[in-house]
Amino acid sequence: MSFRTTAETAYVEDVSPGSGALPPRAWYASSDATSLSLNGRWRFRLSRTADAEDDSFAAEGYDAGDWAEVSVPGHWVLQGNGVLGSPIYTNHLYPFPVDPPRVPTENPTGDHLRIFDLPADWPDLAEGGAVLRFDGVESCARVWLNGTEIGEFKGSRLPHEFAVGSLLKTVDNVLAVRVHQWSAGSYLEDQDQWWLPGIFRDVTLLHRPAGAAADFFVHASYDHLSGTGTLRVDSDVPGRVTVPDLGIALATGESATVPVQPWSAEVPRLYAGELATEGERVPLRIGFRTVELSDGLIKVNGRRVLFKGVNRHEWHPERGRALDLDTMREDVLLMKRHNINAVRTSHYPPHPAFLDLCDEYGLWVIDECDLETHGFTEQGWRDNPVDDDRWTPALLDRASRMVERDKNHPSVVIWSLGNEAGTGRGLTAMAEWIHDRDTSRLVHYEGDIDCRDTDMYSRMYASHAEVERIGRHLDGGTRRRRELPFVLCEYAHAMGNGPGGLADYQRLFEAHERLQGAFVWEWIDHGIAHPELGYAYGGDFGEELHDGNFVCDGLLFPDRQPSPGLVEFKKVIEPVGIGGTPGDGTVRITNKQDFAGLSALSFSWSYEVEGEPVESGTLTVPELAPGESAEVKLPAPPAAAPTGEAHWTLRAVLAAETPWAPKGHIVAWGQVLASPRRVPSLAPTARPVSDAGVITLGPGTFDARTGALTAIGAVPVTAPRLDVWRATTDNDDGAAWQTDTRYGLLWRQLGLHRMRHRLDAVEAGEHALTVRTRVAPAAAEVGLSTVYRWTSDGDSLRLTVCTTPEGDWTVPLPRLGIRFGLSAADEVRWFGGGPGEAYADSRMASTVGRWQSTVDGMQTPYVRPQENGARIDVRWAELGGLRIEGDPEFLLTARRWTTEQLDAAAHRTDLTPDGTVWVNLDHGQHGIGSQSCGPGPLPQYHLRAEPAEFSFVFSPAD
Repeated sequence: MSFRTTAETAYVEDVSPGSGALPPRAWYASSDATSLSLNGRWRFRLSRTADAEDDSFAAEGYDAGDWAEVSVPGHWVLQGNGVLGSPIYTNHLYPFPVDPPRVPTENPTGDHLRIFDLPADWPDLAEGGAVLRFDGVESCARVWLNGTEIGEFKGSRLPHEFAVGSLLKTVDNVLAVRVHQWSAGSYLEDQDQWWLPGIFRDVTLLHRPAGAAADFFVHASYDHLSGTGTLRVDSDVPGRVTVPDLGIALATGESATVPVQPWSAEVPRLYAGELATEGERVPLRIGFRTVELSDGLIKVNGRRVLFKGVNRHEWHPERGRALDLDTMREDVLLMKRHNINAVRTSHYPPHPAFLDLCDEYGLWVIDECDLETHGFTEQGWRDNPVDDDRWTPALLDRASRMVERDKNHPSVVIWSLGNEAGTGRGLTAMAEWIHDRDTSRLVHYEGDIDCRDTDMYSRMYASHAEVERIGRHLDGGTRRRRELPFVLCEYAHAMGNGPGGLADYQRLFEAHERLQGAFVWEWIDHGIAHPELGYAYGGDFGEELHDGNFVCDGLLFPDRQPSPGLVEFKKVIEPVGIGGTPGDGTVRITNKQDFAGLSALSFSWSYEVEGEPVESGTLTVPELAPGESAEVKLPAPPAAAPTGEAHWTLRAVLAAETPWAPKGHIVAWGQVLASPRRVPSLAPTARPVSDAGVITLGPGTFDARTGALTAIGAVPVTAPRLDVWRATTDNDDGAAWQTDTRYGLLWRQLGLHRMRHRLDAVEAGEHALTVRTRVAPAAAEVGLSTVYRWTSDGDSLRLTVCTTPEGDWTVPLPRLGIRFGLSAADEVRWFGGGPGEAYADSRMASTVGRWQSTVDGMQTPYVRPQENGARIDVRWAELGGLRIEGDPEFLLTARRWTTEQLDAAAHRTDLTPDGTVWVNLDHGQHGIGSQSCGPGPLPQYHLRAEPAEFSFVFSPAD
């Protein structure tokens, strides 16, 4: 075996985009030109360095029978059970020395080999040509066909094509691809994701008939004043364009203006057309829409749009970024069903089929270039490639491959230069090229703080207060920037429990025209399926540098189940506002859409008493144009309705099946209080009775020495006592680089996770048992004077808790309530907020009603265990043989492990039941916020240490 010299692998560290590839062009599927997918099982050999093996494997007749096999599309580190290497996760640190464009000698290199025959219907090899297409390879590839080297390329999430017609044979074609994990291109791809080498998108052989369409650009604008669309298709190869539904038949390069229905994310009208050249027919899906910067706003079809978006990395927990069409469709359907109308393709162009789905179902798209150099921030952006002219050809290549591939998608309304790459001449060159090539879209880049190259002011994780100042044009900066629209390209960091504060942001977006919406970071947790850990995150594969579970920050869990954060987001951004003032007999309906009316929806009402439906019916709502509101009269409450707390629940549902959801799918809802709650009362008539070290009070049994409750009737209880600690959330813990208060860290420094309980007195009075305590952390002078007062009417037991802070409390409390244990509990029933978890600043999706679950079903499966599962506004709950009523309403959690065990767990598999169900009844909890990367909870959601009183009535359940 010979070894390659440095000269023969110099392309790996070359800053150029590569050699041999054809110019970029539009992505399309031909109606009649033959193609052959080369996806499937490939032979595979892994080497430790770029020059460890010779290239004889590319020759015809090479025997690779002893090689391993991998699936293409795929990442080799996710195959082979660790034998083929492991994933690496970093947020922004490069996992190799920063010495551009050099990369380590230890450079995992995968040789891929595929032998294939042409299908029987492949045209005669003498007729026309053929193109070999790679849609995505990380990070650098060198390609041979039948022993002939055809080129090498970088740009992992971008297409590359090679002309191979002269090299093809009828049978036994040998395709060899050498893939290097690290290359000069890696410096441009530091994108807060797993580093996963491999051929992870499709490999396709395309026949190119003589006279085939090469590249073409569909220009389809819309005039909202006249209601007409203008179509022109520019094509490298002359041909004709037909659109039967519009009666259009014209030559390429010619224009036609006709009445059309416009395309929008709300009404994604596509017209079927065809481009016919001498050599082939190409189907077109044409959406007429005009994107412009007008009056300081982003407008589509003459109207300001409000983005209710998400950032979407491509991810599958087993296949990484190798997504199939069904998974992509599942993402789009979930977005539509949760009222999301926009997606930023962070931080690279997605698989092209995803954009087809966005065209079809309706999503606004910010298409982002495959570019991020975030790791250079560690050295003050010194040697940043985007400000080094040597790298500019590679940057322009990446920009052109994105734009040319995706330019015919109506869903793409904004091009993004990339992400977190600092500033520099290369970015300016990209912006100038894009603006020149495509005048029909706007350009975005968050790092351009003065907006010299971009058409909008974009920020990440700005606080509510700063966003409001920007909305009022009080943000300073250059005059040009203040005259541009504002977009939060990332906000509401959805890591672990959260995000909180979504509704507060949305109120700002709806109040200030300049604020044109935001994109939650991000769509899905990047957990990797793991046999022992459930889902693995950074550090679980022995990485020497990693950023832990920061890679799990999505609105979906890795298995694509919606998190409570996604359910909350759906409610916050719902396209119809439904609300009212208690007792006035009306409900206010607001059409919050940008283009569509309400004809696709039907409205209903339900009158509910104590959480039980009494009567329901149809609500007649007038047709409302976008932005319009109406007061709609509610019917009279049912005459035979029982007394008690009552609500009107109003729903807007799909009136008919749509491509993205069935008839009856709930789009929006609201509740209006009709009759207030009756607070539980208990007349203290029973007296404490002491006997043999035990005190009985009504159904309660207490330890006479400590005053600790041991049983309620026949139900054994682990004594309730004050609890202020919660297993810190990712948002409690914050991020190391933040200068804002990180309360999780401060709570631990103060010792709130290890509170001590001092017994001061047990007092048996005439009709009450009073236990006086002080609850405080070791090594600190602060504490909570806590009094438990027990009373009974003989059948039930009431606990009133009074807390008074002592000392100088400079931090809020994590929680304030009581915790107790039950020896057995499974089913849980409650009247209050549900069905899922909610907290002070993430409660919009909580509906007041009667709910039931199991204890296990109340747990939210965050990849890194943390505080979860609280049900808010609970009036009463039943579990483990007890009924509990609260005054005021309380938060309820129940789990089979203690808070301390939850706090110590790194993965869900670390949690095992301990034989007791631990129940928390909380008077309050600190808000959630999104400080894992963004701002913490707003002040109104802080749980301040101040005097508090709250009560619970316990009784045996029926």
